[in-house]
Amino acid sequence: MKQKNIVATLYLKDGHAVRSMTDFTPVDANVYRLCQLYNDSGVDKIIIFDLSTSDDEHEKNVNTIRNINRNIDIKVCAGGNINRLEDIKKLLFAGCLQVILNASKPSSIGLAEEASARFGKDRILLSINNVDFIFKNQDSIENTFHEALVLNPEILDALENLTNIPYVVELPDYNFDEIVRLLKREKIRGIAGPFINDTSTDIMKLKSSLLQEGINMYNFAPDLSWEDLKLNSDGMVPVIVQDYRTDEVLMLAYMNKEAFDTTINLGKMTYWSRSRDELWTKGLTSGHFQYVKSLTADCDFDTILAKVSQVGAACHTGNRTCFFNSIVQKEYVEKNPLKVLESVYDIIKERKAHPQDGSYTNYLFGKGTDKILQKLGEECTEIVIAAKNPEPENIKYEISDFLYHCMVLMVEKGITWEEIANELAQR
Repeated sequence: MKQKNIVATLYLKDGHAVRSMTDFTPVDANVYRLCQLYNDSGVDKIIIFDLSTSDDEHEKNVNTIRNINRNIDIKVCAGGNINRLEDIKKLLFAGCLQVILNASKPSSIGLAEEASARFGKDRILLSINNVDFIFKNQDSIENTFHEALVLNPEILDALENLTNIPYVVELPDYNFDEIVRLLKREKIRGIAGPFINDTSTDIMKLKSSLLQEGINMYNFAPDLSWEDLKLNSDGMVPVIVQDYRTDEVLMLAYMNKEAFDTTINLGKMTYWSRSRDELWTKGLTSGHFQYVKSLTADCDFDTILAKVSQVGAACHTGNRTCFFNSIVQKEYVEKNPLKVLESVYDIIKERKAHPQDGSYTNYLFGKGTDKILQKLGEECTEIVIAAKNPEPENIKYEISDFLYHCMVLMVEKGITWEEIANELAQR
């Protein structure tokens, strides 16, 4: 059985999250924090509906979607207020993996066919609440759409009789037995619904319960068991904890079997407190949860490296990391490519915010986008000339010049390295 998805649904009005397509009451949580919770709690995908009614509001919602995609790692699909190919392109460029079209709009099939040809069928989804659209476009539906979001579960039998397109179904209420029954259908890819959008729902617990019913979920299935690990004299294993994005070392703690099993089941780092002699899920008191991204054993199987999404501070002192007391430090030249690029980018950004006399970077910003583009064009030509030169050493200098000017343009246009990395990761 193919793996099934748990899908959260987000509704945007004037750049903020609201309760539903028809209820514009604001959701209490900040929209970015809300999406980060979905990202960390076990949700596999977020579908965002843009409920804008004007061009200005539409641009505000697209900007919110862009910022959401900058901060989370799971798949995001967006739709709403899509009237032309440019609207689809705008959402894809905002970082969405897929765009969803509304079956109730007569123009959707023509637009979807054009978009599928341009961007690929796997980028185009369909939202439906009756089978009329499927019936009328039966010949082309499977060549045009990757997946459907079914807003009315009562049409599933009719849908499956008309097409083989896989689908996610939105359920109005939580009913575990009904969820199990539906997820055992071959063509269903996942479920959505208000109970999933509710941040009090324990998604990892739901997934674990579904696994026990034979439903194949995107969940933690450890390659190693506790018995594979070598324990210390206290019957525990030390755990080194890192931020999954920056690799910053956050803390050191210990696990026993109960803590190990609880971590796997909850998706939240859980330890055994030696001082209190009790199980300790990090964040239950402080709210500073550590959501598991990966667990890896070392070569001797006696230490675990945990990469986590850290909420707030890891240290009880309020510091981001427990490792902040300097003992000795030798100066060195940083050569980590990502850190070097981010460091140069930050310097350029600082120059733009706080100009300095005689700064070449400020000269470029002062002359504007056309001058920056002119220099980029010149550096591109220099790379081509250097590449034709039998001495390859010159190429690295020209590429370095090009990357510098490219970063000036990135800062000018508000593009970050994280956005570039996210775009490359999707290719």
